[in-house]
Amino acid sequence: MAPAIRGTAAFAYRDFRRYQLARVMVIMGAEAQAVAVGWQVYEITHRAIDLGYSGLVLFLPGLLFLLPAGHVADRYDRRRVILVCYAVQILCTLTLLIFALQGLHRVEPIFAVLFLIGSGRAFSGPASSALLPHLVASEHFVNAITWGATVFQIANIAGPAVGGLLYTLPLKGQLYGAPCVFLFTLTTGTCFVALVGSLDVRPGRMEHRAISADVILAGFRYVWSSKLLLGSISLDLFVVLLGGATALMPIFAHDLLRTGPQGLGALRAAPAVGALAVSIWMTFRPILRRPGVTMLAGVAVYGAATVVFGLSRSLPLSLATLMVVGASDMISVVIRSSMLQLATPASMRGRVSAVNSLFVGASNELGEFESGVTAQWWGATRAVIAGGLGALAITGAWSVLFPSLQRIDRLTESSLMQVEEEQTQER
Repeated sequence: MAPAIRGTAAFAYRDFRRYQLARVMVIMGAEAQAVAVGWQVYEITHRAIDLGYSGLVLFLPGLLFLLPAGHVADRYDRRRVILVCYAVQILCTLTLLIFALQGLHRVEPIFAVLFLIGSGRAFSGPASSALLPHLVASEHFVNAITWGATVFQIANIAGPAVGGLLYTLPLKGQLYGAPCVFLFTLTTGTCFVALVGSLDVRPGRMEHRAISADVILAGFRYVWSSKLLLGSISLDLFVVLLGGATALMPIFAHDLLRTGPQGLGALRAAPAVGALAVSIWMTFRPILRRPGVTMLAGVAVYGAATVVFGLSRSLPLSLATLMVVGASDMISVVIRSSMLQLATPASMRGRVSAVNSLFVGASNELGEFESGVTAQWWGATRAVIAGGLGALAITGAWSVLFPSLQRIDRLTESSLMQVEEEQTQER
């Protein structure tokens, strides 16, 4: 039974409530851990390229395991897949804790652990995306997507801030710095596994056919044939790939803005603050009309705000521009995520979500590598400004290459199917 307030309809479902609480905790832990690892790596080498390598080793598993991850999400109980993946990530955090306690002064072992963390994410990502439609009734799905994005941003605000705070707590002995953060991440990961294990939902297998090249590649073929999905997913890929400045935040915090780990935590949290404000607004005032046009406009604002961030030498201005970056990106995230699930059959959501995870992973982790390389060549400021300008150029090009995005009248399954049919007839 749904509550009277339309904006909170998804929270009428017990499994949805528990799953979102679990996500808050585990994302907070992961974001806090990212602050500690980023600061550790830069303190060890003081090279921008190594921050880029951190993103690369997190991305590579998504590329290597893309096809089996999607098949696993459709073939097996998605809840169990998530539990196994996060058990692996708990072991990885334990390993990082041991490294920190030993005073490790090399980055290669850290990169090896990040690769294992990325492997767990490669399999858990498609399973998590495909699990969400099982937690609420179909009429409340878009509301669930929006609240899921809101929860994600709450955790993204709290996580980096907590990471920066824990890293600088005046603790005595070996717990000072990164070990304190890793203990926090271990706690949140354990709570996540306990909460997900308590869910009542048992989706079982969606795909009953035996594994084959045809079954595994079905997700790619479906995305390629759907110009709406291809356009929206690839737009996010190239814009964030070029415009992302997350990997370079340690450089901005350390060298350009002259702040410490707490300032780095604030910079990493700032995009989530803007995203949270927009996502809460959208839960009560959802985007109902012309979602494709709204998405393109939001991405253009994202690119422009990135340019301003690259030029800024003031911490308050940098935080403000990053809030705008997060707010504009959130619009794209909610619209794209809703389109992904509404335009995909239930039996293929795992494989299609795996394709989306590859694009998202490329735009985030591979984007961090690209940022590190360009910063090594041109400097951090020029790299960020060039990325923002590139994001603006991509937005303009995609509005021409994928005109169907501008034809979407409403964010509903029937409206999306109508645009797809019109696109097919034109071809």
